[in-house]
Amino acid sequence: MKKNHSKLTLGAQAITAALVFSSSNLYADEIKDNCKDEATAKCELNQSEKAIELMEVHGVRTSVYLHDESGDIRRVAKLVDTPQIITVLTQDQLLEAGKTDLKDILSAQAGITLGTGENGNAFGDRYIIRGHEARSDVFVDGLRDPGMSTRESFATERVEITKGPSSTFAGRGSSGGAVNSVTKKASVNYNFGRVDAGLGTDEYQRVTLDYNLPLSENSAVRINALTSDQDKPDREDISSKRNGVQLSAVYLPSNKLSFTADAYYLDAEDVSDLGTYFDRDAYAPVEDIPVYAQESDFLKSEVKTFTLRTEYELNDNVTLYNATRYGETKNGYITTGASGTTRDASDTIAPGAATISLSTHQGYQDVSYASTQFNLFWNTELFDLENNFVFGLEYTDEDVENGVYSIDNNNPTNCQISGRNGVSGGYCIIGGDGNPVSNIDQLIGRTYSKDYNDAVLNIKTVSFYMMDTVHLTEQLDLYYGARVDSFDYSNDTISRGTETDYDYSDTMYNGNIGLIYDFSEDVNIYANYSTATNINGGESDLGASCGYGGVCGDPTQVEDSDPERVQNIELGTKIMIDDNYLLSASIFQITKDDVMESVGDDDYASLGTLNTGENRVKGIEIGLVGNITDALSVQFSATVMDAEILDSITESNVGLTLSNFAEKSAYLQLRYEINDSFVIGGDYAYQSEMYAGQPDSAAGYDATNNRYSIVVPSYQVVNLFANYYATDDLSFRLNIGNAFDETYYTAAYRSGSFMYLGNATSTKLTATYEF
Repeated sequence: MKKNHSKLTLGAQAITAALVFSSSNLYADEIKDNCKDEATAKCELNQSEKAIELMEVHGVRTSVYLHDESGDIRRVAKLVDTPQIITVLTQDQLLEAGKTDLKDILSAQAGITLGTGENGNAFGDRYIIRGHEARSDVFVDGLRDPGMSTRESFATERVEITKGPSSTFAGRGSSGGAVNSVTKKASVNYNFGRVDAGLGTDEYQRVTLDYNLPLSENSAVRINALTSDQDKPDREDISSKRNGVQLSAVYLPSNKLSFTADAYYLDAEDVSDLGTYFDRDAYAPVEDIPVYAQESDFLKSEVKTFTLRTEYELNDNVTLYNATRYGETKNGYITTGASGTTRDASDTIAPGAATISLSTHQGYQDVSYASTQFNLFWNTELFDLENNFVFGLEYTDEDVENGVYSIDNNNPTNCQISGRNGVSGGYCIIGGDGNPVSNIDQLIGRTYSKDYNDAVLNIKTVSFYMMDTVHLTEQLDLYYGARVDSFDYSNDTISRGTETDYDYSDTMYNGNIGLIYDFSEDVNIYANYSTATNINGGESDLGASCGYGGVCGDPTQVEDSDPERVQNIELGTKIMIDDNYLLSASIFQITKDDVMESVGDDDYASLGTLNTGENRVKGIEIGLVGNITDALSVQFSATVMDAEILDSITESNVGLTLSNFAEKSAYLQLRYEINDSFVIGGDYAYQSEMYAGQPDSAAGYDATNNRYSIVVPSYQVVNLFANYYATDDLSFRLNIGNAFDETYYTAAYRSGSFMYLGNATSTKLTATYEF
């Protein structure tokens, strides 16, 4: 397989992204003229026949599903020559699939499942890659995006999902993989504008703007803007509203030096839905539950970031790169849950009758962070072997304030129910006659105010890393890397009125090594070994809730605890056919030991045993992406895995599967161009059943009935789309979500008290105008 490990400058990378992904007819002749007197890699790239062809033809009429380079510039090899599975979802795929929130984008992919937040945490949606937590392993342009927030795709060029531990790149976490969103950036190489405006069922409306304007030969600006509003399909008043903008600018004072800056803002206001609940007697989710959200419910997220990237090419073999970001997010939620219960005998309306009672879940989180990453790229020969070195230094400072609201329920209760603290008044949405009560959304009548912080977290981390690609022979490459992360951790928590301060420091060591062998220009095989580590208390929103990733142990125990350790072995092959489509297959085994397990009560106090668990995930994954013919494009992935608890403080857990783990999953997206005016396509997602429980531990098990306690049923969902190109500048796209109106569930809480509902059927029509 032909390899090109030379490191392009940031300017060249920006041009490459523009050539491949900008949905416009680029001004190829103008760019060629601008490059007549240039001899840089940027102009050589622009003048290649393939690049010019892409500039001339790529617009909304042509979708690109295959992208063979990572947005993380530290991955110097093309993805086909990287000994690891990395799934790239391009902007075209995301638009045609009709998915905009990161949660929806990820949950459809093979090998990825969702979990729920602790006690209804509306910001606690858990991305689980190959059986392991990844919700804190989300990156934007290679820098960690800490905290919990709403993540939108309006300013996203593509989404990259790394499968398998990758702490050499990511630092702490990344046990099963990591997610990197690559943002849209300004370019001096084209003048382009695009507006997408959509309307649909469930009061759907969405407008986005993407406009890139060169100011001169060496400077440009780009704006991406969003406004949207919609209800959840078939769940009226469960809504999401978004307003956002990203401003990007690039300045190229010379052909060796570049500056790129962007400022990002998102304001998201939602009404969240915890869905239904699991009926243990019927051993199935309850269907057709009414919408029970209250008028006072909200889920708000405000995100502000500023990023500056600087790249300087010292010579043909040495390049310096820095990315620095400061960000703030303010998140808060009050949401309502519903669970089945029975009216107490003391109930005056219908004693002993079955009903559904409401519960309140709430919290806020304010995050501020600063990070800077320095990279030195050095291409050289050592012992007559070509090496592509990357040396890096990274510093991050994350401050997270978690807190609660003071809430008053102003309306009288309407039922008597028994609970953990005995019999008390409750709010029941099923009346004594067995029918839903009227005005459910006003049943509780909450008012609220911001109250105290219950966990204040700070993590400062200094990281050093080195990566190298060694070309041993024409056919054999060696990839290796090592990373050291030294951190200082503090977390001041309040649990049940007791204040506890946690302070500790530690150093983590990780690495990777892999070989890739080319049988021919089109076929290779590879072997890879990589590690990852997770720190005690690494989840930013959980304080001392040990069972869900908060701090485990008392302050003395925390200092003595070890990081959780992950080892991965992977064998695979990649086949690139005519540079049009890529076939990949891998077999892997991930072993995680020193797992921290909670032995606290149902409230998850900070009591916990340390480093007593071990689990293992084994599996295979296959993928196919690209243009099968001139008319047919495809993205396909499928995963078959097996998970097992190998060791636990609770002996009965040994041999059980992991919670929130699907043994089988698949995703297929097809696009077929009928003619110059019409395109049809769709996507299909399958996930086998999984079982609820705490993260990184055994799924809950009912020993009496010899079965898992809470089941999330398997599901299959089909979405369809069609494109019509009316003129060179105007096109239309029709999206039909969940075309066969499948009722499905994406995740369940460990007790089954709520289960997330998948989206019902929806229809959207989007007009795109280019200028």
